[in-house]
Amino acid sequence: MKTLIALLTLGSLAFAGEKQLFNGKDLTGWHGQLEFWSVQDGAITGHTTAEHMVAENTFLIWDGEAGDFELTFKYKLTDMDGKSDKFGNSGVQYRSTVVKPEYSVVAGYQADMECGKTYSGILYEEKGRGILAKRGEKVVVKQSDNPKKPTLEKTGTLGTSEEIQAAIHPGEWNDYKIVAKGNHLQHFINGKQTIDVTDETAEGAKKGVIALQLHKGPTGMTVQFKDMVLTTAD
Repeated sequence: MKTLIALLTLGSLAFAGEKQLFNGKDLTGWHGQLEFWSVQDGAITGHTTAEHMVAENTFLIWDGEAGDFELTFKYKLTDMDGKSDKFGNSGVQYRSTVVKPEYSVVAGYQADMECGKTYSGILYEEKGRGILAKRGEKVVVKQSDNPKKPTLEKTGTLGTSEEIQAAIHPGEWNDYKIVAKGNHLQHFINGKQTIDVTDETAEGAKKGVIALQLHKGPTGMTVQFKDMVLTTAD
């Protein structure tokens, strides 16, 4: 009996930091330019058209912060025609900072996703240092004389960009996982690791907001998120 109690206690501790970020019904716990965001079919939905376009990349921001965590969620991204062969670009910001509250603009690490065949899964730093790791790359980000242009040292591979793309379901639901622990960052799509980054620079954020992106574009798009679970150590 003592052994069983101990195991149950350990199990509860392991999940003590688990949070559902989205209640499946409304945008409670989130804020942003709500004329572009709603809940449809049980999913957070961001939508633009050519006639109703964001002025710049805008974000739906969670009312909290996270440092070391694992975030899992499902996403679906389609273009203006409900397909996946034209414009459509989004991402999930983490350890980020709100830089223009009036327009819900944030800066920081981004787990990227798109309708195209190049950027889904990369590590991008919005309004910062740009692409820190392409798909399939293991990278150490090192300090340089210019904080906006760090030295990117490629230390290994996780597979080709084409292999990673083959695991993605265009225009359908996909599973995404972000793991951030200390200065070590990892992204996974449908169980396949897309990047592995160690950020050794002073600019590497250790804590910040989580936010969902609607990218400005020439045409409209729709992005949806659901089953968003954040697991932290506390």
